[in-house]
Amino acid sequence: MPVSERVLQVEADGGSRGNPGVAGYGALVRDPATGKILDIDAAPLGRASNNVAEYSGLVAGLTMARNLDPEARVHVKMDSKLVVEQMSGRWKIKHADMQKLAGQARAILPPGKVTYEWIPREKNKDADLLSNEAMDAGASGRAWVRANSGIRVAGATTGTGGSTATRTAKAAPEPAQKPAQQAGREEPASAETVAAAGDSAGRP
Repeated sequence: MPVSERVLQVEADGGSRGNPGVAGYGALVRDPATGKILDIDAAPLGRASNNVAEYSGLVAGLTMARNLDPEARVHVKMDSKLVVEQMSGRWKIKHADMQKLAGQARAILPPGKVTYEWIPREKNKDADLLSNEAMDAGASGRAWVRANSGIRVAGATTGTGGSTATRTAKAAPEPAQKPAQQAGREEPASAETVAAAGDSAGRP
C-alpha cells in the first residue's frame, strides 16, 4: 500500500476524579487493518477537568500518529461526544482551555487528513484503561510507566508475546468521572454549558 493511502486509527480517552480533580489521559495508535496496537501513551495531568483530559489524550494520539507516519490519514475514535463534535466543526468551542488544546490538535496534522468518530465508552476500553492508569499514577504521586501498562504494543518484548497488543492481569482501576454529554444524549448547547461551567457533571 502506498504511504499516502495508509490509515492509522487513534483511540483516546481522558478522565478526572472529582471533575475537576486528579486527571489523566490515555491514547493509542492502532493499525485498523490488523487490529495491532502500534504505540501507546498516557500521563497524569494533576488537577484538571474531564474535557481538558480528553483533549490532552487527543493531542497525544495525533502526535503519535504523526510520528509513526506523517503522510498517513488518521481516523480518531473517542467516547467524548463534545470533543468529536467540536473537532469536526459542528459545535463551537467556547471554553478557553479547550480552545487552546483544540488549536494544538489541529496544528499536528493537516485537517484534511483527520476524521473523527464518536464511539460508546464500552468500545473504547483500551484508551480508557490507559487513562485510568495515568490517574492511578497521579493519585499516588508517580509518573505513568509504559513498561508497566496493561496495554502492550505489537512486537514489544514485554507482556505475553505474540503479534497483537495484549492486556496484562491487574486490578480494575477506580473509574473516573465523565460528563453525561459523552453518551451523546444532549444537544450541543447543553454540552457547551457543561464545558463552560468547568465540566461539573459526573461520569455515570
